[in-house]
Amino acid sequence: MAQAQLTYVPAGHGRTLEVLIEGRPDGFPLVYHSGTPSAAVTSPTMSAACVENGLRLITWSRPGYAGSTEQPGRSVADVTVDTQTVLAALGHDRFVTLGWSGGGPHALACAALLPESCAAATSLAGVAPWGADGLDWLAGMGEENEEEFAAAVAGPEPLAAYLHEQARGLVEVSGQQVAEAFGGLVSGVDRAALTGDYAEEEAASLRAAVSCGVAGWRDDDLAFVRPWGFELAEIAVPVAVWQGGQDRMVPKAHGAWLAAHLPDARAHLYADEGHLSLVSRLGAIFADLVELAGGI
Repeated sequence: MAQAQLTYVPAGHGRTLEVLIEGRPDGFPLVYHSGTPSAAVTSPTMSAACVENGLRLITWSRPGYAGSTEQPGRSVADVTVDTQTVLAALGHDRFVTLGWSGGGPHALACAALLPESCAAATSLAGVAPWGADGLDWLAGMGEENEEEFAAAVAGPEPLAAYLHEQARGLVEVSGQQVAEAFGGLVSGVDRAALTGDYAEEEAASLRAAVSCGVAGWRDDDLAFVRPWGFELAEIAVPVAVWQGGQDRMVPKAHGAWLAAHLPDARAHLYADEGHLSLVSRLGAIFADLVELAGGI
């Protein structure tokens, strides 16, 4: 496994993307869309699972996070432009993609809008579209998420004010503190998963996410409560949905809804898993993604 490589890719209109490359240097590209809030930080956990499955891990801080220039008003669909830009800079024209939590919609955007280059996609504990018919979007979420998305619906200024307050507790959060920082958003099974190296990785990502303010976090949330810029029915590439029944960040109902509304989705819904505890299944999750792509 090669040493992680951090680079900066011009993204047009004066923007720059902070890109991190890990995993197997000669592996098939896996574009990883991390959660909300988060930024590109080294992840031995993710990287090892990629090496195991012959994948090169490519991720970047979304606009407004850490070293990536903000892009006010961005939609979920806009991630496809950055995806093409990053892959071109690295010399790739085909990839698989996985999005965890707030990254889930971004992975689905790649599947919908880049069918010529996206071989398969996975939504891992990812949210469903806001206002989805037949889904109570906030039901089962922790109180913190209810407050956050109420602020998002109220608009950019109320949301930014709310997030600035929340960010204070993340600026110097440690691995030992990260479960407490998540508050009511973590169930017992997720608290049990937030230990050791994985807890340190999560804490590092949160610190990086708010290191330059809350613009990235704000724009993620606003994109989630607006139209995503594509229809799930447009997706023609193979897709998998993984979700846990003990998830208080993105309840299992989101995964069930996605599985029912994505064409021919492969559903992995576990009653005993949470939002973060699915880390223990990363090897299987990546193997499933490779299989969906028809092998690599």
